[in-house]
Amino acid sequence: MANIRLFDIVLVSSGFLMMLSYHFWLLHRIIKHPTKTVIGVNAINRRFWARAMMEDASKNGVLAVQTFRNNIMAATVLASTAIMLSSVIGVLMTGGGGNGDRQLWIAFGDKTEVFFSIKFFLILVCFLLAFLFNVQSVRYYSHASFLINVPFKKMYQDVHHHQLTSEYVASTVNKGSYFWSLGLRAFYFSFPLFFWIFGPVPMFLSSFLLVFLLYFLDVTFDFGRPVTASNNGDEDKDEEIGRVN
Repeated sequence: MANIRLFDIVLVSSGFLMMLSYHFWLLHRIIKHPTKTVIGVNAINRRFWARAMMEDASKNGVLAVQTFRNNIMAATVLASTAIMLSSVIGVLMTGGGGNGDRQLWIAFGDKTEVFFSIKFFLILVCFLLAFLFNVQSVRYYSHASFLINVPFKKMYQDVHHHQLTSEYVASTVNKGSYFWSLGLRAFYFSFPLFFWIFGPVPMFLSSFLLVFLLYFLDVTFDFGRPVTASNNGDEDKDEEIGRVN
């Protein structure tokens, strides 16, 4: 029993460490080299998009609001799904199944009631975080849907206020997208935790597979390439774009 518990702790800890290390590395890349990550590139382009929409609110206002509406609907669906799954996990934790049935679900590892409760509690935390992050995403997108139509050309003739207004709106749009991404990450984290129910080996393997797949979803190999001499010799263009974020 002690060997099984040690095996469980080692593999599960390794899986968690793998996922956390990857996301700390990704955060560093987003901050230091935004043009080499999909999140950074999208954030830069959203800033350009927000400025373009605000250049002529009467012409682009409907397009901007429809875009925010689609994002709000998507975040609402994920938030509803997360709270529904949280309710299901809550029912299971409060005695939805017997001990005999639970042990049949677990292929290998610690089968004690305490470990079983920990597994379901961590899954519940992931879904609750996904719900909260998506609600915050809806909040920022709702604010941005109003701010994007501010006619700042008519209200502010001063260049300083003009820049400040567009930057604030772009920052609000990006915050909504960041919370959307965090909500998705919470869903992603729930997969290894779910496989932990079946034992530490499936949990470790699913963590490795998740990190492997996320790497190709998070890293871009084209946008962040240094500009060569054939492209007018502007080798600092990539760094200048990165500073926009």
